[in-house]
Amino acid sequence: MRLKLAFLAATVLISGPCLSLAAERGGVVNVATIGEPPTLDPMASTADLVGIVTQHIFETLYTFDKSWKVTPLLAESLPEMSADGKTYTIKLRSGITFHDGSEMHADDVVASLGRWMKIASRGKQAASFIDKVTATDPQTVTITLKQPYAPLLSLLAFNNSAAVILPAENQADTMSAVIGTGPYMLKERKPDQYIQLVRFDGYKSRSGESDGYGGARHQYLDEIRFVPVPDPNTRVEAAISGQYAYVDSIPVEAYDRVKSSSASKPIMLKPFGFPVFVFNTKEGLSSNLAVRKAVEKALNTEDMLAAAFGAKEFYEADGAFYPKSYVWHTEIGTEGNYNLGDPEGAAKDLKAAGYDGKPLRILTSRQYEFHYKMAQVAAEYLKLAGFTVDLQVVDWATLTQRRADPKLWDIYISHSPFLPEPALMGALSTSSPGWWDTPARKAAVDAFTSEADPDKRVALWQTVQKTMYDELPLLKIGNFNAVSAVSNKLEGVEPAPWPYFWNASVKP
Repeated sequence: MRLKLAFLAATVLISGPCLSLAAERGGVVNVATIGEPPTLDPMASTADLVGIVTQHIFETLYTFDKSWKVTPLLAESLPEMSADGKTYTIKLRSGITFHDGSEMHADDVVASLGRWMKIASRGKQAASFIDKVTATDPQTVTITLKQPYAPLLSLLAFNNSAAVILPAENQADTMSAVIGTGPYMLKERKPDQYIQLVRFDGYKSRSGESDGYGGARHQYLDEIRFVPVPDPNTRVEAAISGQYAYVDSIPVEAYDRVKSSSASKPIMLKPFGFPVFVFNTKEGLSSNLAVRKAVEKALNTEDMLAAAFGAKEFYEADGAFYPKSYVWHTEIGTEGNYNLGDPEGAAKDLKAAGYDGKPLRILTSRQYEFHYKMAQVAAEYLKLAGFTVDLQVVDWATLTQRRADPKLWDIYISHSPFLPEPALMGALSTSSPGWWDTPARKAAVDAFTSEADPDKRVALWQTVQKTMYDELPLLKIGNFNAVSAVSNKLEGVEPAPWPYFWNASVKP
């Protein structure tokens, strides 16, 4: 697939620090995150914060290289595929050790994929296409599909709702022991204080060069501490002072201040992704399509983006789910459905839908400050349309918990990076909060995911996007650029949507 947008290429406004061959082993780094992750089980959550932390602890069979191509991680190589596209034979790397000292074998992989299909939203998405997963021998796993399923490898590579490999005996629905194969292992977690990871001396890295999330993973650091810093202004001041080695997700208006700092420098990914309003299509007010359409008509998304990101160098009003630099870009479905800003028209539609003044419950968090700013603008437009708005501002961990219960909300605000495979989008999974599950969704999504030909898949994606606009499980607000900060004392941190700290080192 033609992906002009790669996270290690021209999208980055500063180049990643070049790690010298003489990188020193040792050092402790503190990483400021937007808050406390709701879990350390990467299968059980789609929260980016969970993936950022746990990708250092757990590993998947595959991952993505710097060009967003699937590349082996725990698998020895890309799978052998049958001519009909329904059988994947996966050879495993030998000598891989879990943090408890046991060696990884095929039975661990079979058990882990079974758990993934049972509890992970993206695993459930794949499960309906999978006939069976078997251990052919101790180092070989075979996945047999009911029908071809093009996104399978991307799903197995993704660190979000991730198909991580766990010991076969550690497969309870609620994770009781945080044991993976990754370069760092959990030493201590103090809620609301830090998550302490230390080097796993039994780690076996892939050979060769580092390549995005793939290739060699060097363990230069002794210890990584992820520290929750929920207040965005505090994160900005911490970046300017150099209090943390890395500061995630700082407001874009602080870019110039960080740039002028002597302690840190900003990293901007352009475009990073898109903020979304996700509708509860299962229960409550927004389960009514007419109500969802009234919300869509009422909102001026450009005003929301301006409030959230300020200068236009940080955002673009764009209704397409992929920007023009992606092969997946299409405007189909957006015409007459994006950035309407017509609260008067929405009020008429709302009255015709029989709206009775019931509060529209919107979940948001100030830990992502741009979420909150968009929510404030949206609330005013929605009030003009006649909605009674209940804006519920909570911490991110609480939001991710509440969104799992369809009785508690109508809209929640989130965002996503632009993903290499559209089927990775959470909204396409019927088990993802929002629970979009209609005959039109099934027809469009199943046709898209079962087609192997790349050119035909591009055309089928147009139908999926149109269906998303027709049925509105979520409302895309626009494109935005993400800003973080890295200390001048830290090198080897490559700009990435989910920052990772293997290969990073402290300057001597």
